[in-house]
Amino acid sequence: MKTSRFLLPIGAALLALGLAACSGDDTNGASDDTTSETTAVAVETTDPPAPGMANCAYVEGGTAARPVSLPATTDVPATGTVTATLSTAEGDLVMTLDRAKAPCTVNSFVSLSEQGYYNETNCHRLTTTGIFVLQCGDPTGTGRGGPGYSYADETSPDDTYGPGTVAMANAGANTNGSQFFIVYEDSPLSPDYTVFGQMDPASLEIVQAVASAGNDGSNGEGDGLPLRPVVINSVTIQ
Repeated sequence: MKTSRFLLPIGAALLALGLAACSGDDTNGASDDTTSETTAVAVETTDPPAPGMANCAYVEGGTAARPVSLPATTDVPATGTVTATLSTAEGDLVMTLDRAKAPCTVNSFVSLSEQGYYNETNCHRLTTTGIFVLQCGDPTGTGRGGPGYSYADETSPDDTYGPGTVAMANAGANTNGSQFFIVYEDSPLSPDYTVFGQMDPASLEIVQAVASAGNDGSNGEGDGLPLRPVVINSVTIQ
């Protein structure tokens, strides 16, 4: 597997690194490579949301890696948090998802989780130089799979990517799908990736242990499949 779509410039020192999964140019960046020939159709939301709620637009396009229904688009919760527990053989990875910061992202992640989209999926990418992330969320395990829809970024210029940060991979602006990444050391990524959660300390230690085992270098030096595989058996939402 060779990464090829890197759309986020993060400096010459990080050349050939990014949050891409397998695609085809040499620019740097973070990418959920879910390109498609299918014409996208926007899901319209016209009525204003209720207080404490948000409206979201999910754009259909491409072939879903697994068949799923679109998330709800109206009156999406936009306050509080939700806990997602990823069950893996390495241990449970517990994430607190922030509905207030990224309501449409959390809504999509919860919807996909409850439909079993992430069950029995491999985290397909580990970077051990430059950006320090474990990337997951593609049932095909290739870095090219997505849910058959995309949606807008929910970013802020103040976003940073410290240890334990959970954020969305993308293939450019407003192309979020199902792939996400977990940061296990301070990462110099620019604020172009929607931050929607944080892992607890015990979960972060698990990811750091996976990272310490390294990767196979299949995407280039310091970038490839984790040598200590991480398989998401299931996701529980609380």
